[in-house]
Amino acid sequence: MSAHVVEVVVTGRLGPSLIAALDGYDVTTRDDGTSSVTGMVADQSGLRGLLGVFDDLNIEVVSVNRVTPA
Repeated sequence: MSAHVVEVVVTGRLGPSLIAALDGYDVTTRDDGTSSVTGMVADQSGLRGLLGVFDDLNIEVVSVNRVTPA
């Protein structure tokens, strides 16, 4: 797996300290009560690391989507 942009949708609003820790990712809070975290992951290990952050904090991941360049 090569580097690509992913969008991870999680349940709830992310706090300021977690948003700061997700440096390099864009975080958007949605009207439906979820948050979208979008950014570049280098490889499968990087994706697992990002997902591990949410798992460690007991934040439910709703979906993981590869973002196709416009």
